[in-house]
Amino acid sequence: MNTIQRLLTISALAMGAALPLAGHAQVSPNSGQTSAPAPASMTDGEVKKVDLDNGKITLKHGDIKNLDMPGMTMVFTIRDKGQLTNLKPGDKVQFMVVQEGGKMIVTDIQLVR
Repeated sequence: MNTIQRLLTISALAMGAALPLAGHAQVSPNSGQTSAPAPASMTDGEVKKVDLDNGKITLKHGDIKNLDMPGMTMVFTIRDKGQLTNLKPGDKVQFMVVQEGGKMIVTDIQLVR
């Protein structure tokens, strides 16, 4: 193997090893320290509309800290449609949401009694 081929091979191996690490930590430009995304936690909300056929729910909610999202009313997709069967407009709930591919997905929702 000649020198150029050897250098290209080494460079390719080094790049391949470094790429999986690129998105795992976020560096704050001001602090110089890394931070991980906040873990998902339960958020208080009120059911405005339930669309069981399409697996969607409209919720008026408080701040969603793990997504750095202020309180508002919006439509969410729900991972398990079965969780919608006992919910109706006006119900108070706690729910957990994650962002997957640009969609907000409710992974857990519980009626507050």
